[in-house]
Amino acid sequence: MPGADHAEQGPPQQQRTADGNGAQERAGYWGLPEDDPEDLYENAPCGYLSTRMDGRIVKANRTLLDWLGRSHDEVVGRMRFADLLTVGGKIYHETHFAPLVHLQHEVSGIALELRTADGTRLPVLVTSVVKTDSSGQPQLIRTTVNSARDRRAYEAELLRSREKAELEREHSQRLVSTLQQTLVPPALASPRGMEVTAHYHVASPDEVSGDFYDLFPLGKDAWGLFVGDVCGKGAPAAVLTSLARYTLRAAAVYNPDPVAVLTNLNTVLNTADHEHDPRFCTVLFGVLKPEDDGFAITLASGGHPDALLLRHSGSAEYIPTPGGQLIGVLAAPDVATTSVHLSPGDTLLLYTDGLTEAHTASDSGDRYGDEALLGYADVLAPCTASDVVSAITQLLDAFGEGLVDDTAVLALGVPARN
Repeated sequence: MPGADHAEQGPPQQQRTADGNGAQERAGYWGLPEDDPEDLYENAPCGYLSTRMDGRIVKANRTLLDWLGRSHDEVVGRMRFADLLTVGGKIYHETHFAPLVHLQHEVSGIALELRTADGTRLPVLVTSVVKTDSSGQPQLIRTTVNSARDRRAYEAELLRSREKAELEREHSQRLVSTLQQTLVPPALASPRGMEVTAHYHVASPDEVSGDFYDLFPLGKDAWGLFVGDVCGKGAPAAVLTSLARYTLRAAAVYNPDPVAVLTNLNTVLNTADHEHDPRFCTVLFGVLKPEDDGFAITLASGGHPDALLLRHSGSAEYIPTPGGQLIGVLAAPDVATTSVHLSPGDTLLLYTDGLTEAHTASDSGDRYGDEALLGYADVLAPCTASDVVSAITQLLDAFGEGLVDDTAVLALGVPARN
C-alpha cells in the first residue's frame, strides 16, 4: 500500500536529513589518513612478538625492541622469549606459563618482568595465543606485551598510602586508648564490707566515648559514686567527660547532697552556647553509707537509666529515680532523690544506655531494651558484683556489631553471710 510505504520511510525531509548526516559522517572517516599496516604493527602502543612453539623469536615489533634497548638482529632468530625475562620470570615461564600456553593455546594478563639491555627490569602484562594451521596443528605463538611500569608505580604508591594509613590508624587508636584510660579510674577503692566491680566496654577503637563512672571516699563513713554519659564522640566528648568527672568529685566534697551535686554540675555545663558547643549529659549520682546490716544509698538522676537491684531473694527490680532531666540543658532541672538499702546478698547495678540500646542479632534487629535486661538480671539473681559484671560483659560481647555505643558498668554488692 502506498500509504504504508510512505509511513515506513518517514517524511521526505527527515529522510534527507538522515542521509545527509550519514554522508557527512562517512566523509569524515574518508578524510582520515589510511593506516599503514606495517607502521601500525611496528609502532603500536604495545609490544608484539611471534615465536615458534619452542620459544624461538621469529618476529618482534619496534616498540618492544625499543623497550628492551636491543636491535632486531640481536633478538629475532637468536633469542627465545624466556631469554628476555628475569631469572624469576624464566622459572615461572618454564614451570607455568609455557605449559599453559601449550595446553590451553591461550593465556591472558600474566604479570612478568623483562630484562632490558642495561639490566633494568620492565614489569609487563603478557597475553599469548597459539596460531594453528588448517589441520589444527600449532604453528606459532603470538604474544602481546603491555608495559605495566605505570601500573606498578601506582600499585606501589597505593601500597605505601595504605601502609601509611594503617600506621596512622594504629597511632590514632593508641591515642584514643590512652585518652580513654585517663577518663576511667584505674582502680576503685571498695568500702569495707562491700564488693565493687566495674567494666568499660569499647564499641569502636577509633573513637573516644563519653561514658564515665567513679567511686570515691567522701569522709570516714561516706562514699560518692556516679555513672554518666555525655553527648557526642571524639575529642569534644573527652573534654566534656573530664569536666563532668572532676566537677562531680569537687562538688561532692563541697556538699555531698546528690541534688546539690547535680545542680552544681548543671550550672557548670549550662554556661555553654548550646547551639555551637552543646554540653549536656545523663548522670546517676549517689552517696553510699554503711549501716549495721548493709549499706544505704541515696541516688539522684539527671536523665540517666534507673539502677537495677538484684536481691538476695532471687529477684531483680529497677530503682525508680524521680526527676530525670538532662544535666546541662535547662537552667534549673528537676532533680529529686530516692533511697535504697543493700542487704547481704544484694547487688546494685549501674550502667550506661549502650547496654539497652544495643541491637540484637534477630532478623528484626530490635533494641535490647529495659525489659530484656530486667529479665536477664532476674535470672542472674542472687549474684555477686563480680559475677554480675562478668555476665554483662559476656552479654555485651554477644551483641557483636549490634553494640553501637560504649558501655560503662558499675556493680556494688554486699557479700552474703554464711
